[in-house]
Amino acid sequence: MTVVTVRYFAAAADAAGREEERLELGEATVGALRELLAERYGEPMRRVLRNGSFLVDGTVRRDPATPIGAAVDLLPPFAGG
Repeated sequence: MTVVTVRYFAAAADAAGREEERLELGEATVGALRELLAERYGEPMRRVLRNGSFLVDGTVRRDPATPIGAAVDLLPPFAGG
């Protein structure tokens, strides 16, 4: 098991009902984290995950196979302007 600190921003924080939490993952990948969050927080989080991004080591990642470390940021889609 890997313990990961997940920080949520804007709509992602609203969907999770918090700005940060620590989660245990059996497989430390973007895909495993995505599945856990969708299951845990339901449709509000699924909407964020459809177009949102994971920030892993300072780089935006969307590939489910991407390994993650001790901390990940979940960024909702941002509107341009």
